Amino acid sequence: MKTEVNKVKFWTPLRLACTVIAFGLLAAFGVSSCNSNDPSYNPASANRPSATPNRTGMTTLSQPILQAENRAASGAPIKLGDYSGKVLLVNLWATWCGPCRMETPELVKLNKEFRDRGVEMIGLSTEDPDASAESVSDFMREYNVDYQIGWATREVALGLMQGRTNIPQSFIIARDGRIIKRFIGFSPASTPVQLRQALEQALVEKS
Repeated sequence: MKTEVNKVKFWTPLRLACTVIAFGLLAAFGVSSCNSNDPSYNPASANRPSATPNRTGMTTLSQPILQAENRAASGAPIKLGDYSGKVLLVNLWATWCGPCRMETPELVKLNKEFRDRGVEMIGLSTEDPDASAESVSDFMREYNVDYQIGWATREVALGLMQGRTNIPQSFIIARDGRIIKRFIGFSPASTPVQLRQALEQALVEKS
């Protein structure tokens, strides 16, 4: 009986609140990602790669990736080749991916900050376009997404990922088509800053 009383006294409302806050901070400042092939993503078993910029296996976008017609949420198909001569941020994501949802508000901020400077931002979902059309539309409204949204073809998704299927993934592409930086996963503490730095780097480079 004494043990039970002690347990009750130990877990006071204040201690419970502090514990919840501590776990929340650990989750918020850690780096997290989902596997793009697993819509039943379980945070407990998620792979947690570094959100530090990574070089992709490619140095430039291949012609098949540039010329592929990716279905758009609205308007004409999205062809990455149409953005030649512009700094481009391509983001691979999915509506069911928790880290992608955490990252989206930051991408919206970056788009507002950089679009008048010539940066184009494109979000390509890795989901099935027919099955996820409604959820993508709801997602865009929920997060006030004002940049291009569509679905990556299988070839484009696999070509960009180069075997690393974790999402979100972001690619910063220079005006001449070179891939300057690749980001895998999302960290609230570091990814937005690093994305901004990479975009600034791309903007100052000559074609």
